[in-house]
Amino acid sequence: MTPKDFKHWRKGVMRMSQKEAAEALGLKRRVVQYYEKGERDGDVIDIPKAVRLACFALAQGVTDYHGPAIGAEGVPPEPDAGTTPAPDEVAGSKARKKKKAAPPAPAKGADDVPPKEPDTAEPQAAAS
Repeated sequence: MTPKDFKHWRKGVMRMSQKEAAEALGLKRRVVQYYEKGERDGDVIDIPKAVRLACFALAQGVTDYHGPAIGAEGVPPEPDAGTTPAPDEVAGSKARKKKKAAPPAPAKGADDVPPKEPDTAEPQAAAS
């Protein structure tokens, strides 16, 4: 959104004063002036994405937003108290790969010593 577009949104589309636009966007009037001019103290100033989206929302008649309705499509219902949904249960989340942990090492003790193999070698004859 260029400064010219912003000013057209305010004056032409919304028919608001700078003060009204500032209040609707949650900004100071001076910031609205900076956005319309495209600069502040000689430095170029860009209109942030959040402000651009807010301008669109206001033009569509949205004046406030409290988040998605519980149970709306793509919104998980409130989890039971004390539980958290698994990542794959949350709409829109990417399935996360869990690292498999190595099995725990057994405790060292007498039971961990493998039995000795019986000596199957034939006795050697003594040299005479």
